[in-house]
Amino acid sequence: MTAPRLRRVYAILLAPASNRVYAGEAPALVAAELSVLLEAAGRDPGRIEPLDLAGVRYLSLDVAPDEVTERELGRGSAVLAVYEQVGDLLRPVVARRPDHFDDDLVTIPKYPGKTNEQFTRLLVNVTLAAQGRSRTGPASVLDPMSGRGTTLSTAWMLGHHAYGVEADQKAVDAQATFLRTYLRRKRIKHRVTSTPVRRDGRHLGRRLDGEALPPDGSHQLELTVFTGDTLDSATLFGKKRFDAVVTDAPYGIVHGSATRDPKTGKRGRHRSAAELLAEAIPVWASQLKPGGSLGLSWNTYGMRREQLAEIARGAGLEPMTEGPWLGFGHRVDSSIHRDVFVARA
Repeated sequence: MTAPRLRRVYAILLAPASNRVYAGEAPALVAAELSVLLEAAGRDPGRIEPLDLAGVRYLSLDVAPDEVTERELGRGSAVLAVYEQVGDLLRPVVARRPDHFDDDLVTIPKYPGKTNEQFTRLLVNVTLAAQGRSRTGPASVLDPMSGRGTTLSTAWMLGHHAYGVEADQKAVDAQATFLRTYLRRKRIKHRVTSTPVRRDGRHLGRRLDGEALPPDGSHQLELTVFTGDTLDSATLFGKKRFDAVVTDAPYGIVHGSATRDPKTGKRGRHRSAAELLAEAIPVWASQLKPGGSLGLSWNTYGMRREQLAEIARGAGLEPMTEGPWLGFGHRVDSSIHRDVFVARA
């Protein structure tokens, strides 16, 4: 008879967040994130609950202690430190973060509309956790609305190859300038180039390519970003397929969304993120490897989860619809309630 696996009670100290609203939401979000990560790794997280010790907030969980558990705890988006509760004492536990670069790779860039870095990491984590395929080595992560590259830099932080599509040439130029400056200043071996993209004699935009060898010397990471419309993502990348598609969708408040007239084929601008996602999700789904995963955040005031799920199923994806997968909804401001939707190919 197999002996039951021992369990221990851990206390998770959360990292501070620069955004006061997000800091207030972080305990519930990280609890859902850790539940997803531990379950995907074959560990039962039990209940993850808030814990107050001497006026300091923690998350408490009762889980089997092993290297897999501690690896997944260290992966958490806002995990600052991990302790084992021993009576009235807290014993520090080594829960190594899987970061391949310093966190200033994602925290230095500041600009209007930038997604919270902790939330971006959470989105990448849970999307990769949903994969239905075994994988060794780095994943290939596509952000088809990559902006100035927060998701792509986060993918690099976690040791994955990063790819993107962005309509705003200035945003891609800003990303290229930052990467060159950052990698040079950190004395990291790298290559960053920007070249025009031409097909049939027509100028279609530019292509940013980058390579970098992280300071730990683990493996060289790749980055490619095309300027262009997200609806052309599959055309721009051709036959290339990705382990994950991860994006923070336009909220329909500050950002406009691109759409294509079905009769004329012409592109226009409107403020409905729902229309954009209806057109774009089938394109993004076609770029996934079998068993790959799609993860996106969106404003629930503009589109219901049931609508997203219907679109995803029509594109051949299986939405994650139970348990902790439904625990990521949170307020951003009075006009934005953000949630996370994840589906598997």
